[in-house]
Amino acid sequence: FTPGRVGIEKVDGRVVAERANPRASFSGHTLETPWDPLDRAYFNGYALWTYLTTPFLLTMPGFGVADIEPWREGDEVWPGLRAAFPPGIASHSTLQDFYFGPDRLLRRHDYHVDVAGGFAAAQYVHDHTEADGITLPTRRRAYRRGTDGRPLLEQVMVSIDLGDIHFT
Repeated sequence: FTPGRVGIEKVDGRVVAERANPRASFSGHTLETPWDPLDRAYFNGYALWTYLTTPFLLTMPGFGVADIEPWREGDEVWPGLRAAFPPGIASHSTLQDFYFGPDRLLRRHDYHVDVAGGFAAAQYVHDHTEADGITLPTRRRAYRRGTDGRPLLEQVMVSIDLGDIHFT
């Protein structure tokens, strides 16, 4: 996937299916709109890239970041950053919020899923591990977010578990 093209290819490089300007194909989608394999490939490509490069991606040219009100989760208060994504970076939405625990590790990531009608999501990240000197979360759970900002825990949208992580 790239922001301008998504494709499904065989191991030998033969193209099975492809779509130019994949973001445009989501125009008019809602949460209930069925996705084809290219829609899923595009979403998975940009979502995983965002998840696996946060917070480093926020230092790239074109990103804007600003402090926002902290989020209170139980007895903890998590400082927050709002990131404005530049036009050339495919992601959930242009504005996304990131909240960090007292150890400065990411705890929560809020965004709108523009390709699915723009519903509000809150993604909780936990079980951090260190791989080759880089600390990253191994578990992610994304929920629909209520109007009060709280996750609707009965509506898990995405569940990601990573393990045996190494960088080469």
